[in-house]
Amino acid sequence: MRELIGQGKAPIRIWEPEGFPMEPEVLQQVRNVAALPVTEAVCLMPDGHWGMGGPVGGVIVTRSAIVPALVGVDIGCGMMAQQLDIPASALDGKLPALRHAIEATVPHGGPGIKGSWSQAGYDAPVMVASQWGTLAAEWQRILARYPALKGVQETQLGTLGTGNHFIEICVDTGQNVWVMLHSGSRGVGNRIGTYFIAQAREYALRQHRALPDKHLGWLDDGTVLFDDYRRAVLWAQRYAETNRVVMMDLVLDAIAATLGLPIHAHARAVNCHHNYVEDRGAGLYVTRKGAVSAQHGQLGIIPGSMGAQSFIVAGRGAPASYQSCSHGAGRRLSRGRAKRELTLADHAAATAGVECRKDAGVLDESPAAYKDIAAVMAAQADLVEIVATLKQVVCVKG
Repeated sequence: MRELIGQGKAPIRIWEPEGFPMEPEVLQQVRNVAALPVTEAVCLMPDGHWGMGGPVGGVIVTRSAIVPALVGVDIGCGMMAQQLDIPASALDGKLPALRHAIEATVPHGGPGIKGSWSQAGYDAPVMVASQWGTLAAEWQRILARYPALKGVQETQLGTLGTGNHFIEICVDTGQNVWVMLHSGSRGVGNRIGTYFIAQAREYALRQHRALPDKHLGWLDDGTVLFDDYRRAVLWAQRYAETNRVVMMDLVLDAIAATLGLPIHAHARAVNCHHNYVEDRGAGLYVTRKGAVSAQHGQLGIIPGSMGAQSFIVAGRGAPASYQSCSHGAGRRLSRGRAKRELTLADHAAATAGVECRKDAGVLDESPAAYKDIAAVMAAQADLVEIVATLKQVVCVKG
């Protein structure tokens, strides 16, 4: 960990992986966030890279305020992993069938394609309606105040999405099988985030606040906008967590049907956010924009990429990072640059042995677009310890 001199009172701490120095534009974003009068501290995890307003991989501590852009538009995005009670040998010869079964069971892809149950042309399982019932009443109260947020939230519960979201079947070093997936609050989180980021920007203009970046408007604790945003964020975090639970149940059913075996989930499971706000009390808020809570002994997930290892970790409770760690390997190349520079041959070689898409549509998710996960893990050895090392054998992308 190194400290960076910023433009404000807030300390800046950086966990930088060897061989992957943080880009100047990322460091400037860190300084911009640290310069805000409401910022208490900024920590940049080893997977840090450029993001809207502030870096992805950032842990931002604020006093009596929240910056909506630093939470982002995929509120509650995170990971879930579940160990199964079947040996790796049960998967032999079944990988293509397993991938097809998952793709046929869980809607995946972008809006207008397969982004929801109705667009995918699938019949939503009963569990989707049941789980939505636990969320609907609070959502109606939010909509009553902000009708512009209405969207397709009911029909996207239990769906994957696109971009870096994925569902994987993995095998650990002990030949145990795991299911791991990555998704968040889907379209409804995007609507909430986009709306309140704009509201914070307008609020800053009304307050005549000079911002180092137009996205860095904040909402003050005690205002109506702040209270409404916190309520919507907490709801979106519940939606995201529920979304992952529904998908996990669907995937386990698909695996059982494909293998012709009963599948029982092991007691060891993790469901963790990495885009969210944590209320520390006494007016202190920790925003993790692409970072995972790593309280002492707390389990978390740090995925690599489509062809790299992933890790189940236990937090060390490090005070310097406000008990946080990275949420993945972190991008090395922007999506546009990856599509320009990487080839299908590169991607096929990097994902050899993994049953996954190998077309041009996923070049921006190819392993070479990301930092070396081994270097990222080495840089945060003081933040987490590795509990299990996983390697995917099936990867489903939207």
